[in-house]
Amino acid sequence: MLTAVAGWVPGEPVRNEALPAAWDVDDAWVRKRTGIGSRHRAGAGVSTGDLAYEAARRLIGRPAGPLHERPDAVVLATATPDHPCPATAPALAARLGLGQVPAFDIGAVCSGFVYGLAVCHGLIVSGLYDRILLVGADVYSTLLDPMDRSTGVVFGDGAGAALIGAGRPGDPGELLAFDLGSDGTEHGLVAVDGGGARARSLPGPEGEWDPYFRMRGRTVYQHAVERMTGSCRSLLRTVDWEADEVDHFVPHQANGRILRSVADRLGIDAARCVVHLDRVGNTGAASIPLALADAAADKRFRAGDRMLLTAFGGGLTWGTAALRWPGPAS
Repeated sequence: MLTAVAGWVPGEPVRNEALPAAWDVDDAWVRKRTGIGSRHRAGAGVSTGDLAYEAARRLIGRPAGPLHERPDAVVLATATPDHPCPATAPALAARLGLGQVPAFDIGAVCSGFVYGLAVCHGLIVSGLYDRILLVGADVYSTLLDPMDRSTGVVFGDGAGAALIGAGRPGDPGELLAFDLGSDGTEHGLVAVDGGGARARSLPGPEGEWDPYFRMRGRTVYQHAVERMTGSCRSLLRTVDWEADEVDHFVPHQANGRILRSVADRLGIDAARCVVHLDRVGNTGAASIPLALADAAADKRFRAGDRMLLTAFGGGLTWGTAALRWPGPAS
């Protein structure tokens, strides 16, 4: 079951008016195409691990109490790990003072948090662990081509953390079901080609690698709408909910037009859509927990509310989760 959430974004907001003049965009242009008014950028020397730590610290602090009150595992969903090797999660666990708990990264890009929920649910149901810290964190600013306005206006940096724990069926916070999928035939639609084993296996100097994040926006838009809509419909059938029974729809905060298109296809009105995109942009694996934490802070949720979370990311990957909100709202 989900027990609590917290979020963190670095620095001051970078508003549309402050975007580089070379991009030749203004506030109206960006808002019309993306729904974004500002985003946050990590400062020099600030990494994904730093953002993950800040979000987790706001959720659990540095636990010094009995061992049974501490997370006994850490899962970090990210597409921007601090290093290609090792994973970032073990260093995060150590920094939080959690000792030698198991810790690992999940690489499902913007679907990472939903994939992480499913993984944590499975680990707890299996009896391996009782309380897992799940963090979604990305510092996309480290991957963006400074001359590519199509990605520059959309992506921001941030982290969101959640505690997943054991519980009883019917309890508020219960994770009810998941729908996950992927299509590796389209892996090139969202990619960073340089730096991995594929690029390193090729002859030629390292300087020939493309180190930047690339996305074929129009095609990605179509896939995102179709995959998230289909996944949501499948999961609604699994949990036997009608769309009008969903209290809160929390999609990956990718683009305002994508969010509206998916909600419209499902028949979920705007009042039930949780949107944080306008203030933080697309924060990758952090977007859903950040949106949850923001809405929870505004007391928008009630214990037992029916929640539908859905995401789409590179890979291609997608996933949807159904749960009931924990109470009281965190």
